[in-house]
Order: sequence, then structure tokens, then C-alpha cells
Amino acid sequence: MDFVGLTIELLKVLASFVGSYGLAIVVLTLIVRAALWPLNTSQQRSMRMMQSLQPKLKAIQERYKSNPQVMQQKMMEFYKEHNFNPMGGCLPLLIQMPIFILLYSALMNPAFIQVAGNSKFLFINRLDTTLRASAGISNDGIMGTSKYDTFIPGKVAKVYLPDKVLDNVKITDAKKALQIQGSEINPGENIDFKISLDHLDLKFSQLDKVEKAEVTITDVNTKEMENVTFERAGDLLVASVPTVEIKKEFHWDILALIVLFGLTMWLSQKLIMSTSNKNKDDMDPTQAAIQKSMGTFMPIMIIGTFVIVPIPAGVFIYLIVSNIVQVLQTVIINKQMDAEDAAKKVKASDGSKVIEAEIVDDNKKGK
Repeated sequence: MDFVGLTIELLKVLASFVGSYGLAIVVLTLIVRAALWPLNTSQQRSMRMMQSLQPKLKAIQERYKSNPQVMQQKMMEFYKEHNFNPMGGCLPLLIQMPIFILLYSALMNPAFIQVAGNSKFLFINRLDTTLRASAGISNDGIMGTSKYDTFIPGKVAKVYLPDKVLDNVKITDAKKALQIQGSEINPGENIDFKISLDHLDLKFSQLDKVEKAEVTITDVNTKEMENVTFERAGDLLVASVPTVEIKKEFHWDILALIVLFGLTMWLSQKLIMSTSNKNKDDMDPTQAAIQKSMGTFMPIMIIGTFVIVPIPAGVFIYLIVSNIVQVLQTVIINKQMDAEDAAKKVKASDGSKVIEAEIVDDNKKGK
């Protein structure tokens, strides 16, 4: 089983405990964020430490600005001395990227669509729906299509032999197994599908006896699924499926998810930037400008990308919950660090008072 299959199985297990696939995605997100909590905490503390050391870093930049190579070397020594990795902030994102890709692939996979694609969650109608998607009716015997749709078979077939029926016969190389007879799709006309018998994982003696097979065909564009019966024709399994033209629809529930994602990301960025801006007077002007631009334009760029790229509703659930956890973690850790800084100031102040008292006492003794 590949990683996408494992992700689908994990969602199935979680859904069996929490009662829905939407909640399963929420729980999966919380598990991921809990695993990354120590790393994100370390990152936040490192950022706070670097802000306190910003004057020293700025002094190095000023002193060696005429010699960029030496300046770079001194800065690396400075980072090493204070145990700081400038690229450390990217690590949590890099770790989450494979999870994002796996979840995206799982929710767009026919295996997930077949068991949970039409699951509802809160105001979301389907977990596999994207912003602009066609809504075909599965298992009605008619495939809703547009001219440039593509199709994939399920991973298994139900195969009929003269004396018995074989369930769950594996279709090898499923992505290439299904072919369309003819040069183009004409919505409203039948689509002729064919599958070579060589793609059925059977013994030669069984292949000779195959009479027909039932295969679930999924329209990749509309996510519609139809259980199609293929009849044998020589070394091929062939089927003719009636179609009806279908047009793309705009899904307002997905737009609402995109807006929620944008708001939670903006809030997360604002909190992170507010931590960085506590010592903004000591911050390098270029760095400050970059941070301000990132805080403003990054959410806009990502939202724009998600409007263009078809992202399933379930992936937005993951992203939104992840942003909310990031906001909560930032607030919690900032309060902890503020309390620690206040305690250090009190301790330093008390130490100064003790030293002053000792000096006064020594002066009195000297007199």
C-alpha cells in the first residue's frame, strides 16, 4: 500500500472513532500540530532571542558592510555562538508540505471519493469538492461529462467466469489500463471504453475463461463514479456508456473556506510579525521591509493561488484548523516568554539593588 492509501486508511480509522470524515481531518490536523508543537515553540523562542540580539547583529553588518564575505562569515559565527539557524523557521513548513500533498492526493483519489467523497461537514456539502467543479450524479447509469474530461478505473474489478465470480481482482497499472475508443468525447453520445485483459491480475487459465467484468469508472474532473459492465471482445473488455453534457458550478461553501483560510493566515502572520516588531527600532531596514511585505502579500498570493488551483474542501479544513492552532500557540508562547522576560528584569533589578546596598554599606564602613 502506498502513502496515499495509508492516508485514506488513517482517515477511515479516525472517522470510525469520531463519527465523520470532516472531524477525522480535524483530528489528523491536531495530531500533526501536536507533533510539531515543540519545533514551533523552539522556533518562536529563537525568533525572540534574535530580536534581543538584533543590535549586535546590526553592529556586525555595519562594521563589515564594505566586505560582504567577512560580514557573512562573522554573521555565521554569530549564529553559531547563539545556536540560531536562520533557516529554522522554514523547517515546520517543509515538514507539513508532504502531509499537505498526501491529504490532497487522498481526497482526490477515487478510493476516498467512493467511500467518503460526498460526506458533509458543517456547511460543506462535499469534502472532495473544489471551488469550480461539476456535480455529476454517481451510479445513475449515465456519465455527466464535458469534452475534455478524463477517466480512471478503480483498482479492482469483479470478474465473471463460467463457473464462478471473482471479487476484488486487481487491475494492474490502473492509470493506463482504461482507454477510450475514438479520438474525442462528445457529451450526449456514448463513450466507448476498453481494458486489455492483460491488466487483470489473473492466471492465464482464468483469463481464457473471462466472460465479463464490472469496474468502477471515475470521471477525474467531476468526481462522478459509475459501475460499468465490460463485455469480452477478443483480448479486450469493452463497454459503451451513455453520457450527458454537464457544466461546471461555482461552490460558495468552498469560497467561504478560502476566506476563512485567508483570515486565519493573516491573523497568524500578524501575531508572528508583532513578536518580531517588538524591537523594530533595532531591526535592519531591509529585513523589516521584507517582513512587512511577507505579512501583507503572502496571504494574498496564497489565496489567489487557491482560487486558481482546485483544492478540495477537506484540505481547506486541514489548513484552517492548522492556522487556528498556530494562532493559539503563538499567543501562549508569547505570554510565557513575556512572563520570563518580566521575571528576568525583576531579578536583574533586585540584583542591582543588592549591589547598590553593598556599595553604600562599604562607603559607610570606610567613613
